[in-house]
Amino acid sequence: MNDERIEEIGDNHVATSAKTPLRADAFTISDEEKINKIQESVKDILHTLGMDLEDDSIQGTPKRVAKAFVNEIFMGLNPANMPNPSTFDNNYNYGEMLVEKNIVVYSTCEHHLLPIIGRAHVAYISNGKVIGLSKMNRIVEYFSKRPQVQERLTMQIVQAMQEALGTQDVACVIDAKHLCVNSRGIKDIESSTVTSEFGGKFKEKETKKEFLQYLQMDTNF
Repeated sequence: MNDERIEEIGDNHVATSAKTPLRADAFTISDEEKINKIQESVKDILHTLGMDLEDDSIQGTPKRVAKAFVNEIFMGLNPANMPNPSTFDNNYNYGEMLVEKNIVVYSTCEHHLLPIIGRAHVAYISNGKVIGLSKMNRIVEYFSKRPQVQERLTMQIVQAMQEALGTQDVACVIDAKHLCVNSRGIKDIESSTVTSEFGGKFKEKETKKEFLQYLQMDTNF
């Protein structure tokens, strides 16, 4: 891949796969080993940029960055951190859509490793099972905490919910700001990106319209 193609993919937010691109040997070393390796890489970056790594303020930065990458910012790469999406029988026979709005999304653009910050709105219609509300937040968090493209993130949230609930009737809309757009390149601090994934009944015009009305969004979406 040449430099021109690399820039084209990054600037146009092209995703190459609906799955997060992970190597087969992604988990052959421990988190502690990853932290140690990343720490050295961050040292090299800061040194190359001309920073004085003996300064008290920055001396601990490589270790802090490495720990944050492995344990927080990219913790969603590790399947061991996948939340257990506990479900329960829908004993009260609630048959309308359930919508959880304004779930915080804090992710990282995989093209520039800059933050994606926004809100996810997730809905489903029970097919006999219901899921704990906090599990919906945790599913969003898990798939957010990795290098991402917003389109893929939206799809992964829906697919995880569908698998947990045993139904296709799941939808997700994400509205987020990308710092790769806001802080570099065009430097447009006002724009945001909206993506959606509609499954099952949510593909039907009236169901989709009802969901978007809950969100007070354009029903021609």
